[in-house]
Amino acid sequence: AGRAAVRAAPPAKAAVVKPARRGPSARALAVRAAAGDSCELDNFQRVSVLAEALPYLQRFAGQTVVVKYGGAAMTDESLKDRVIKDLVLLSTVGIRPILVHGGGPEINGWLKKVGIEPKFLNGLRVTDAATMEIVEMVLVGKVNKSLVSLINCAGGRAVGMCGKDGNTLRGKIKNPELGFVGDVTSVDTAVLSQLVSSGHVPVVATVAMDESGQALNVNADTAAGELAASIGAAKLILMTDVPGVCTDKDDAGTLIRELTINESRDLVGDGVIAGGMIPKVECCVKSIAQGVKSAHIIDGRAPHSLLLEILTDEGAGTMITG
Repeated sequence: AGRAAVRAAPPAKAAVVKPARRGPSARALAVRAAAGDSCELDNFQRVSVLAEALPYLQRFAGQTVVVKYGGAAMTDESLKDRVIKDLVLLSTVGIRPILVHGGGPEINGWLKKVGIEPKFLNGLRVTDAATMEIVEMVLVGKVNKSLVSLINCAGGRAVGMCGKDGNTLRGKIKNPELGFVGDVTSVDTAVLSQLVSSGHVPVVATVAMDESGQALNVNADTAAGELAASIGAAKLILMTDVPGVCTDKDDAGTLIRELTINESRDLVGDGVIAGGMIPKVECCVKSIAQGVKSAHIIDGRAPHSLLLEILTDEGAGTMITG
């Protein structure tokens, strides 16, 4: 994120890093305004918000930011509206966002409509041929085009695509027991590069294909990380339904704001990072090892968390760096 200065990193045993207490920051003022705080911003406070954002607007102008979009921010209409407008704002000021999405709830809904019971193995969707047909139909045909329409209606220039288009994502079957669930084997960013360089916002559905052309269902976090590394993104941002990495997953006050790769691995080994957070952190670590400058796990339920992460001193969620 845009952190004004790198704060002391947490010890290996995951002591909690909390920002120093100051007067109301631009971040705090923005959050209060977004939440409808009765204390409205005066003109000076509005200017302060813009002044704090300026260095980050300058730093990231022309830089690519890959955003994995999912969780409640994708199903709650008010949250979706904010995320879409935030993406358009970033694009308008010269930052180059790429939106990568899954669509779990939508897929489950359509499977139910056609009488297919969703099945999962170790948290991954078992994708037989019939399920894969629904996955591709929903992700590429419905969810993707819906997001494209929303971005364009908000003033952006979105183009929808999936991993098959332009050979963007090639893959292989991850585990025969999972069916057509894929691991990414190669990435071609030619189409994405052309789109972002011309001011468009690519919206990527995570359906890849193997050497025979068979569609594969690829985890959206994994796909976003691979795309970010291949295109040389300045940031990878994973939008989730948690504040970030916390020493106590049930207490947002234990949020760890900054981690290195080694500290992240230590926390996994110590069991502090566990469950569904492990693959997200591993995705971030891998992308950084492949050249992404920083990776972030943020709470998509928080108003304007995307802008807060990129354009403020404190950022949002957990930042992982090399």
